[in-house]
Amino acid sequence: MPTYLAPGVYVEELDGGSKPLEAAGTAVAAFVGFTATYPKDDPADPRGQKPRRVNNWTQFEALYGGFAPGIMLPHAVYGWFNNGGGAAYISRVPHVDENDAPIAVGGDDFVGSESERTGINGLVVADEVTMVVCPDIITATKGADGAVDLVTWQAIQVAMIAHCEKAGDRLAVLDTPPSLGPSAAAAWRSETAMYDSKFAALYYPWIKIGNPFAKPDNDEPKLLTIPSSGHIAGIWARNDATRGVWKAPANEVVRGVLDVEMKITTVEQEQLNPIGVNCIRPFGARGTRVWGARTLSSDPSWRYVPVRRMFNFVEKTILMGTNWVVFESNDEALWQRVKRTINAFLIGLYRDGALAGTTPGDAFYVKCDAETNPPSSVDEGKLVVEIGIAPLKPAEFVIFRIAQWQGGAAAAE
Repeated sequence: MPTYLAPGVYVEELDGGSKPLEAAGTAVAAFVGFTATYPKDDPADPRGQKPRRVNNWTQFEALYGGFAPGIMLPHAVYGWFNNGGGAAYISRVPHVDENDAPIAVGGDDFVGSESERTGINGLVVADEVTMVVCPDIITATKGADGAVDLVTWQAIQVAMIAHCEKAGDRLAVLDTPPSLGPSAAAAWRSETAMYDSKFAALYYPWIKIGNPFAKPDNDEPKLLTIPSSGHIAGIWARNDATRGVWKAPANEVVRGVLDVEMKITTVEQEQLNPIGVNCIRPFGARGTRVWGARTLSSDPSWRYVPVRRMFNFVEKTILMGTNWVVFESNDEALWQRVKRTINAFLIGLYRDGALAGTTPGDAFYVKCDAETNPPSSVDEGKLVVEIGIAPLKPAEFVIFRIAQWQGGAAAAE
């Protein structure tokens, strides 16, 4: 308390109690793969491998050289921006030496090193990242004879999933191998890539875009077949901006797509959807749309992409916004301040339509009292807050029950 020695009127500023939580970002992608060139302005990173943020396609072109034959990452980044993505991180995997001579395009290079800040593991320094995309797995695994090394393919995707699970705040956006029919894709998912993770989502089939290298005077094909993960990540970002992270990023048009590698039917999708393969399907005048929103988890609680991403958002927001609590006096006054802070954030989400329930009491609860903080826990320096939220689940199956009606009295409501 200040000391007052002379008569007069004094003003004291008091802490209002609760502190507003600033919402964490939900839509920053990281791309790991090959680039046409790389930035050479950092002596500590002579090969341009450390993750670097880009905010638009022009900036990406200036740093990494834009499109180049035989590599997929530039197409994925372009699809990201074209579909609504904003900031992104680029983690370059070298495929040429300092003289631009090709070097052997392996899985360990994609996995990278946390300490050296390279590859997938180097993304540990990019705290903003919420999605991880590796479109150049095909470039690294396709041999001269056209055969794809599915063992290396799977090893890289396992590394993506492991990184996302360890970080706990991001999802891996995965592609199936190319040229698989629906039954083959289902078999690959169920018998080979037996991933079980709530931090990953898998998309099928590959997409076709306009080939930027096709010219009237050359024989390049007009369409280029590429993995869809960059475009999908952009749709996630667009969906977050227009509807919110709690809305399933599905039934959304994939911008920039001219066709899909495999056109599948509803019956064929019935093979794929239950095992967590999200399909991309053309719907005539309605365009080509994402027609699935499942994770690769066998746990029904974490079946849907928006549920996992919603929890990531809530957890990260609370984590970032409650650092002020550390080293405060661990008493009931602090418990009440923490409750008010978190309650205010969750009531805002409820009003935005992010939580299920007809009342706030149905949608969430926050418990921070003597029960969650007994003397033994307080003596250990712990403050424990228990939070429960009721996430929205997407209307994946819309069912209309229609019967003949003979007229007469109106049907009971």
